[in-house]
Amino acid sequence: MRLDKFLTECGLGSRREVKELLNTGEITVNGSVADNPQMNIKENDDEVFYQERKLEYKKFRYYILNKKAGYITAVEDARDQTVMDLLPDWVIKKDLAPVGRLDKDTEGLLLLTSDGALNHKLLSPKNHVEKTYYAELEKEISEADLERLRNGVDIGGYITMPGKAVKIDSCKIHLTIKEGKFHQVKKMLEAVGNKVTFLRRVSFGKLKLEDLELGAVKEVNIEDII
Repeated sequence: MRLDKFLTECGLGSRREVKELLNTGEITVNGSVADNPQMNIKENDDEVFYQERKLEYKKFRYYILNKKAGYITAVEDARDQTVMDLLPDWVIKKDLAPVGRLDKDTEGLLLLTSDGALNHKLLSPKNHVEKTYYAELEKEISEADLERLRNGVDIGGYITMPGKAVKIDSCKIHLTIKEGKFHQVKKMLEAVGNKVTFLRRVSFGKLKLEDLELGAVKEVNIEDII
């Protein structure tokens, strides 16, 4: 792989920007300063450093974010801050996009990837990827209402698939669904006469939020996802 392409793939900028970067002498390959953008390297064997940081080539990148409330799930927006604004500088943002969406006022696990095919696969309705939410409710929920959630409810002309509803205490539940309809969790609780006052996604398929701090990001591997 050409050095300039490698640097671009590692998120250091466009081809033109990395060519300018190479003129600074801050890029080394196997311990020697590299300034030729057309230099061929073995992307999986050669050691490339930028400002004492080792660069690692990956065809695709996968990150999980513990999304804060107040940010919309989009790559860019003219009015609001997006989840991309939460990402630290070390995250390689080239071709990165969120998988699905979380509402602006919802916290929790959001997967972002540059792997477009995986993004499509995870969102395909036929794959039924499970998503678990922790929800705090306006009033106490009954066992009968939990059973209705488990069996599927009408959220406005659409009957949801059977899910898993587990009561944590009188006004707190875990709800696991296999779909991703607009405002689905909120609408499901409204369908049983309740209201969500706080919502956090705690898992997405195999991925778990666990102890990832609010607003923090962690890189994961494809094996962690599927």
